[in-house]
Amino acid sequence: MTKTLTALALTCSLKPSPAESSSDLLGSQILDALAEHDVTGSLVRVVDHVISPGVEADMGGDDEWPTLRERVLAADILVFVTPTWMGQHSSVAQRVLERLDAELAETDDQGRPILFDKVAIAAVVGNEDGAHHIAAILFQSLNDVGYTIPAQGSVYWNGEAMQTVDYKDLPKTPEKVAQATATAARNAAHLARDLTDGGYPAE
Repeated sequence: MTKTLTALALTCSLKPSPAESSSDLLGSQILDALAEHDVTGSLVRVVDHVISPGVEADMGGDDEWPTLRERVLAADILVFVTPTWMGQHSSVAQRVLERLDAELAETDDQGRPILFDKVAIAAVVGNEDGAHHIAAILFQSLNDVGYTIPAQGSVYWNGEAMQTVDYKDLPKTPEKVAQATATAARNAAHLARDLTDGGYPAE
């Protein structure tokens, strides 16, 4: 029987709920595509939580990252979604990357980095260019802490520069975005299942 994999979408919009979010929409679409490959998923809008600055797993006080971290560690696939602001990923996305840095010091019972055998997808939306640049930053950062990136593992949409139409305002999903979403989901599910069945070797 095929194992049911799990995915967590962290959307790094600057807009707190209940405001509509293009990042949430794209993250949800990727989770829907993953569901077609027996992957169950959930979505978290990070800005709705208190994520303290720092590079430790728990910064104390009202820091809510430890609870989110448990969900990150439990998921087979991380869907990392960010809007584009001034050609860069959001400050919320940067905060998450900084908190994930703590995982470099964590190992499993085989002595391997704790995020080995897990897969990450990057998704980027915005009304300006920068998606490839942002995906490259996300891929390097996520791979550095242990995630494996599937072939064609990014999905993005760039609107016309300096215009007001957001991804969430489109009457339908553009064909190329839908194709990229389907490919990223299919490859991520395949890779995650392979890593679950036989992960990276220990030292």
